Amino acid sequence: MNFAVYRDLLRIRSVRRLLIVGMIARFPHSAAGVLLTLHVVQTLDRGYAEAGAVAAVVTIGIAVGAPWRGRRIDSAGLRRALIPSVVAEAIIWSVAPHLPYHWLLVAALVGGLFTLPAFSVIRQALGVLVEGNRRRTAFTLDAISTEVIFMAGPAVGVVLATQVSTVLGLTLVGIATASAGLFLMWFNPPTRSEQLPDAVTVTAAAPSNVGEAAADLIGARNTGAEPAAKDSLVRRGVRRALPWLTVPLVIVMVVAAGAGLVLSGTEVGIIAALELSGNEEQLGLVFVAWCAASVVGGVLYGALHRPIPPSLLLLGMALLTLPLAFADTTLSLALLSIPAGLLCAPVLSAASEKVADLVAEDRRGEAMGWYGSALTSGVALGAPVAGVLIDATGPWGGFTAVAVVSSLIGVVGLSMRTRPLGPIRPDAAQALR
Repeated sequence: MNFAVYRDLLRIRSVRRLLIVGMIARFPHSAAGVLLTLHVVQTLDRGYAEAGAVAAVVTIGIAVGAPWRGRRIDSAGLRRALIPSVVAEAIIWSVAPHLPYHWLLVAALVGGLFTLPAFSVIRQALGVLVEGNRRRTAFTLDAISTEVIFMAGPAVGVVLATQVSTVLGLTLVGIATASAGLFLMWFNPPTRSEQLPDAVTVTAAAPSNVGEAAADLIGARNTGAEPAAKDSLVRRGVRRALPWLTVPLVIVMVVAAGAGLVLSGTEVGIIAALELSGNEEQLGLVFVAWCAASVVGGVLYGALHRPIPPSLLLLGMALLTLPLAFADTTLSLALLSIPAGLLCAPVLSAASEKVADLVAEDRRGEAMGWYGSALTSGVALGAPVAGVLIDATGPWGGFTAVAVVSSLIGVVGLSMRTRPLGPIRPDAAQALR
């Protein structure tokens, strides 16, 4: 391991400023998940399945909106692409907390569609600023900064929900997110290399070749061209619409969905376990333990000389989530969250690195949007799945359900990685250049 890479990267002013701006832009929504759940359960007096449905609607909106917003960033530039999000965040989340449950679902969908795309923008900008092997460290730093935010955000959300009001809390989230969007527009981080002087890009090694990165992910090498089978109309249509989409990238998207599923399901399970025991005010303690473990795991992963397959990291995180089902106190819940937390930042970092390696820069905004859609689709599925099992069996059922489903996704990802899929087609690699 080489921990000096962190020092070297943080000495680069543009990278350091980008990470700080990312933390500011992401903070408001880090409290939104807890606030929405407690708003539905406590203020609207609904069940956890219904709270999970609201979270799912938000994330479905994010999943649908992220690709076209990413494409808009590629074509029109960051500032013009962010204007609808800034306006929508301020209006929708000021109105939504005052609506009855069914109208809240509608507002949540619209809010998700126009969510400030801070996560994908920061990853895209990092992909421009940093190339080669140091991308792993850069994306790990990004994941670590996100975990730091998620230590404080949910705790602030719980304080607002329990000591003040979920209505006020959600309104503040909207106003703060809109303000963060304005700040991001002012900072205007680079999304293309031509926006930078050549010397700004941090390069430790030559950027990964698309074919080599793909072969490394799926366990195959491009040893020569083979006659391509005649494509179906659907496949040709997909290639024309998404020329950068390849089998290795699809695997990354599926793994990202699995990560989102286990993370959102675990979050709902932790909230339910503490709320049902009357200890919801201690939620911050559990989240600090969970996220601090992720920070430690991210630091270790970012210092590695070689990447670890995202599917293997997902499988490990899912299996380590199972013991949370046996927690019966706040202390045991916090301690049992640590092993799974150690792999959280590495999973997200490894997946982001693969997307940046597999997609050409001029299409990376759209690809990062689809990556965000995959992640949030998993989040959308994890919350209601956990909520239904929690209402039926208790918090242990929620932890078990999302752990099993994500484990299966990890196993499938590993089997696809080791399956002899044949060489990477030259025309697919060429489409990404």
